[in-house]
Amino acid sequence: MRNFIITVDGKKYEVGVEEVGAGSSAPAAPVAVQQTAAPAPVAAPKANLNGTKVVSPFPGLIKNLLFANGAAVKKDQPILVLEAMKMDNDITAPCDGVITYNVQKGANVESDAVLAVIA
Repeated sequence: MRNFIITVDGKKYEVGVEEVGAGSSAPAAPVAVQQTAAPAPVAAPKANLNGTKVVSPFPGLIKNLLFANGAAVKKDQPILVLEAMKMDNDITAPCDGVITYNVQKGANVESDAVLAVIA
């Protein structure tokens, strides 16, 4: 049995592999293993948290941002579209103010992630 350490999505696993035909007289050819460095995690932009936070009610995909950063929004106005389980959900502004997004279109977010701040 040969043991290997492999990395998948940044997690290391130890794997034992039984050699087939270990009793045969032909030696096994050496296998070249290319080790690649795991990509460095990308630092999230520093969120501006001065104001009213708009948080994600559930995990999903940011499908569309409905305003530009710095735009004025009104209470209960849709500010972005969050897709979850193949359904589009409008996320609305909790108050009047100027919006600053903390996410980008196409980003996956978890529950309670800060999506935007309205000041």
